[in-house]
Amino acid sequence: MHDSFTAVATSDGGHSLQAAVGNTPVVRVSDPLTPSGRGFWAKLEGFNPGGIKDRPALHMVARARARGELRPGAEIIESTSGTLGLGLALAGQVYGHPVTVVTDPGLEPDVQRLLCAQGAQVDMVETAHASGGWQEARRLRVRELLAERPGSWCPDQYANPDNVGAYAPLARELVAQLGRIDVLVVSVGTGGHSAGISRVLRVHSPRLKVIGVDSTGSTIFGQPARQRLMRGLGSSIHPRNVAYGQFSEVHWVAPGEAVWACRRLTRSHYVSGGWSVGAVALVAAWAARTHSADTRIAAVFPDGPHRYLSTVYNDDYCRRHDLLGVEPADDPLAITHPTELEAVTWTRCRRVLDPLAVLGAEARR
Repeated sequence: MHDSFTAVATSDGGHSLQAAVGNTPVVRVSDPLTPSGRGFWAKLEGFNPGGIKDRPALHMVARARARGELRPGAEIIESTSGTLGLGLALAGQVYGHPVTVVTDPGLEPDVQRLLCAQGAQVDMVETAHASGGWQEARRLRVRELLAERPGSWCPDQYANPDNVGAYAPLARELVAQLGRIDVLVVSVGTGGHSAGISRVLRVHSPRLKVIGVDSTGSTIFGQPARQRLMRGLGSSIHPRNVAYGQFSEVHWVAPGEAVWACRRLTRSHYVSGGWSVGAVALVAAWAARTHSADTRIAAVFPDGPHRYLSTVYNDDYCRRHDLLGVEPADDPLAITHPTELEAVTWTRCRRVLDPLAVLGAEARR
């Protein structure tokens, strides 16, 4: 029986689609990304049908149904940059709900076609919000649709604690696969998987070091919000699910650096993924170089390469956005405070602050 969700029998005696989610493999990543004898373990969440967010999509829907918040057959409406949309399309099929995903023009055409083929309705916002960018524009559109369609339900992945709880099985899988884990390297977007995995791993490894990987132009850790090319990590709003106290440090990675790492990883290890995978691989390889050889490092790769064939792995696209030939430095630029300077290339900060908590403290003075 699957650890994450209860598998139910179908009429043909097989298991439901839920059984295809979870129990993903780990692979050792080493030379040439790391020196010989050094490396890290990558958890390949791209082996899920739609990627890592199949886990929270199924879990959030199941919990909402159990509480009576989501009625049988009611519509699910949510904002997404892509991966959660695929997960919700899966959950909609499993539980019998129509799904509408609100997205923006940055969504890869292939993902839009796939969502439509899976039965989801795609609602595209056309104008970015003045301060909150595409993310806030999508959230506002979700509110409009919820008001127009009585009985519909939104998972609210940015603040829903079930988003965090969905990743406990992934953490237990890592413990079963690797035993002791000293360093966890994770991308940060909604904050769900970084919070959910680290919370469980600390029970088994109390001295766990968690390295958060963000995108340049993201405001999650106190940097100014800018227009971002990368999707799947970073945010132009402040998701409440981010567990700031769990992080030992944060790294910001630029798009060209992520592309370089994705392609190097694909060429040398046959596994890869999108923007988040490239950024996480770059930072995890640095961690392997800078920690002792016996340090056990786990990195979470949220998806596979398939939805990025027209972007990360497309030379014409990368050339148009000046992403080719961007080889990262051996080490990130180190800053002592998140607001010291604006990160435009790979940058590291060991001081992790919750920007909203800082603003609240300043307002109370």
